[in-house]
Amino acid sequence: MQGEAYYLCESCGEEIVVPVDLSAGMEQEYIEDCPVCCHPNVIHVHIEDDGAVRIWATGE
Repeated sequence: MQGEAYYLCESCGEEIVVPVDLSAGMEQEYIEDCPVCCHPNVIHVHIEDDGAVRIWATGE
């Protein structure tokens, strides 16, 4: 099961759309380089009980 969500790059502020693997757990965290400025972001994903996805980035 997959969906999509977006986050704002902590470095350049660009909106980045990423796939979200809903079967990977309710709390997810991984590092991804921004495709615009190449700075690494720690991506935090929280999936609510009702299926709503919250995603945000912090600088590495």
